[in-house]
Amino acid sequence: MKASYYMGIDIGSYESKGVIIDSECNIVATHVEKHVMDNPAPNQFEHDAEKVWWHDFCAISNALLEKTGIPNTSICGIGGSALGADCLPVDENCTPLRPAMLYGIDARADREIAWLEEHYGSRAKELFPSPLCSSDIMPKILWLKNNEPDIYRRAHKFITGSTYLTAKLTGRYYIDKLLALSSFRPAYRADGTIDEAECALFCRPDQLAECVPTAYVVGCVTPEAARQTGLAEGTPVITGTDDAAAEAVSTGVVANGDLMLMFGSSCFMYYCVDRLVRDERIWSSEYVVPGTYSISAGTNTAGTLTRWFRDNIFWEVMAEQERTGVNAYDLMLEGIDDIPAGSEGLITLPYLAGERTPINDPAARGMIFGLTLNHTRRHLYRSALEGVGYSINQHFEIFAENHVELKNVYAVGGGTKNRPWMQIIADITGKTIQTGAVTIGASYGDAMMAALATGRFQSFDELRTHLKPGVTFVPNMANHESYRQYQQIYNALYPATRELMHRLR
Repeated sequence: MKASYYMGIDIGSYESKGVIIDSECNIVATHVEKHVMDNPAPNQFEHDAEKVWWHDFCAISNALLEKTGIPNTSICGIGGSALGADCLPVDENCTPLRPAMLYGIDARADREIAWLEEHYGSRAKELFPSPLCSSDIMPKILWLKNNEPDIYRRAHKFITGSTYLTAKLTGRYYIDKLLALSSFRPAYRADGTIDEAECALFCRPDQLAECVPTAYVVGCVTPEAARQTGLAEGTPVITGTDDAAAEAVSTGVVANGDLMLMFGSSCFMYYCVDRLVRDERIWSSEYVVPGTYSISAGTNTAGTLTRWFRDNIFWEVMAEQERTGVNAYDLMLEGIDDIPAGSEGLITLPYLAGERTPINDPAARGMIFGLTLNHTRRHLYRSALEGVGYSINQHFEIFAENHVELKNVYAVGGGTKNRPWMQIIADITGKTIQTGAVTIGASYGDAMMAALATGRFQSFDELRTHLKPGVTFVPNMANHESYRQYQQIYNALYPATRELMHRLR
């Protein structure tokens, strides 16, 4: 019997990753393609979908097949994910009409959000489990209607990244239920069908993708897609989802009480729960695992914050990396552990790109509070790492208020390589944090779901048995007690300065 393999490819903010796994979820090969994120104006972040998304997908699939020598006919299923949700208008040939407006970090539609809140009035709480924010796509479609009417008129479909990949591979437009219900509100009903009356304010119903489950075969690779990707014509393709959900699956978040912290450009949280939670400070929707729900939340900075420190505060470390071969981010950590918890009274609000949850404010600004002449740039950096930790813990406090049990915390993504950071977060939250032995991330989850959808596995629980643990970070409870007072100050800083922040717009 011939061996079976599965491919997963994920498009991220600054790089795309791909993986081939065997039938036991062992990684056979990986490949990474780097790209840039465009920032044409304040609060606007974009990707060229053809030059970034499709180029990377094709480059990765071809590279993986070449590296392994696996016949393309042995790839039994393929899954794709993308940073999400995004807003991409395309024509009848799935050709992008403009660069894609990216996920919540792109906050250009703040005026449309304000208008919609006024338009819906008291109906807003009925339509939305949580307030409209920069992660929502329908306000961005409205932004196109108001600001780029020619592109809006020419659009055949308004789609997100995972839908674009599926359409390029199969010629069909699908979106998974998680993304449809969480990011395209109020266009989709709870059962995944399109609400024509609610959709009419934004676009025609036929301009949106059809909603289906995540781990579901939606079509097969077309002859043209086979030519470009190197995949065999007829290879099954699954719906796919956003990067965070795929990454959550890759960490083992498949049961009630499991939570993932995904450290990439931003920090995203996926929390598997047994009921829909309504709280305006967080997002709640169905999850990729049938019969479960998700609580999700996201900061706008994490990796982008450490990158900003590298480029603007520790500007010499890149040259040092070139000279010594020591990673620049490791150089920035020297002396961090010698600074006590709380950075000697220094607290950072990591709102350098506005903020999503729990404050949902694109006009929020970053802040370094408590600076004295005794503080060094090492204090500044530790305080920034702690600031992300305080933000995560602020969410954990909200989860507790909603009486949902937090059993397991899994961390994944590039930020997990920063071990002092992971320990800081464990100390602040008082929770044990577990990383996985495999840290490739969303593409691994994509491949696993492709194996599930094509029949290799029968359930998400069965998938979970193939995951191996990595490093465990146990909280230092003495540090946890020290952080409590700083957490209270952190929580108070934004409400105390919100009005002043807005005057800086």
